[in-house]
Amino acid sequence: MKQFCVFGNPIFHSKSPLIHNSVFYKFAKEIGFSGFYGRYLLQDGSNLRRIFFDLGLCGANITIPFKENAFNQSDEVRGIASVVKSVNTLVLEGEKLIGYNTDADGFYHTISINNFKSALLIGAGGSAKALAYILREKGIEVFIINRSKERLEPFLSDGFKCSLIQDFLPMSFDVVINATPSGLKDESLPLSEDNLRKTLESSKMAYDLIYGIQTPFLKLAKSLGIFIKDGKDMLIEQGVLASYLFCDHKISTHEIRKQMKSVL
Repeated sequence: MKQFCVFGNPIFHSKSPLIHNSVFYKFAKEIGFSGFYGRYLLQDGSNLRRIFFDLGLCGANITIPFKENAFNQSDEVRGIASVVKSVNTLVLEGEKLIGYNTDADGFYHTISINNFKSALLIGAGGSAKALAYILREKGIEVFIINRSKERLEPFLSDGFKCSLIQDFLPMSFDVVINATPSGLKDESLPLSEDNLRKTLESSKMAYDLIYGIQTPFLKLAKSLGIFIKDGKDMLIEQGVLASYLFCDHKISTHEIRKQMKSVL
């Protein structure tokens, strides 16, 4: 049996095992292998590669906060992952770890019909990098804010407009995206309530990458009458692309998407 998992911290909330195991079970005979997908609470990102091999994995997904560790520990990086320097999917080929990023295209698939022109991206971690680059590639102007100046420096060198959260003044954006863990474990907001409220008031959508709960960020947006979206659809879309890789391209993305949606 082929073993897969998702690495993260926290990880208890992850529904990745549900969607991937449903695909493996549904198409086991068609793709000619049996697979099992679990969760792994990773304490130290520097051990990611070692633990991958210790567990005898064939592939893995990586979530907060280890996507940059996964990039640095891949033997080869393909596609947009090489641009964003963030990996959320690892696939074993022979004895090599191949890194991919399915977050970027997965995310864009969930908003592509909206014709947004501008986006505020809160956060500067691995997920934020994937989103920033795919949004810019699609012609959407991106403004990035983060608490740490160090995290913003790679974005600034690549020509993105950025600001520290503490220096940010409310502006108008079509979509405001929370790419931080704020609200996952507590009732915190990604920036001050006053600034967030003023920014959201003129927005068309508030999008939180966290899924499965209505975060304080989404609650505030909803109270203002703003259309809200959590990370469920992105989970599915990035999962579709990852499962396509795990199954060695033997199942169409259409069939994978259909199966994943049936269990969520």
